[in-house]
Amino acid sequence: MRHYCHLCHDFLAQLAPWQQTHGIHIHCIDIDQDASLEERYGSLIPVLTDENNHEICHYFLDETALTAYLNFPHGRGGGLAGG
Repeated sequence: MRHYCHLCHDFLAQLAPWQQTHGIHIHCIDIDQDASLEERYGSLIPVLTDENNHEICHYFLDETALTAYLNFPHGRGGGLAGG
């Protein structure tokens, strides 16, 4: 997440209902503060990953991809990171 990125703010707003209905936890990370994340994602932000850095979607919330992730056993109850 970049604080000056309107797509990031929109992405977080779109995730809010998912947090409530699915009990997911979002941890926002400023990739500009981490050289390895900046190198890995660059302009692919916002990006949604799980706690193991498995990318779920980027740029815009892909509800189909998020639903598939949450319905797969590894996705249940896990934390997600938005960057």
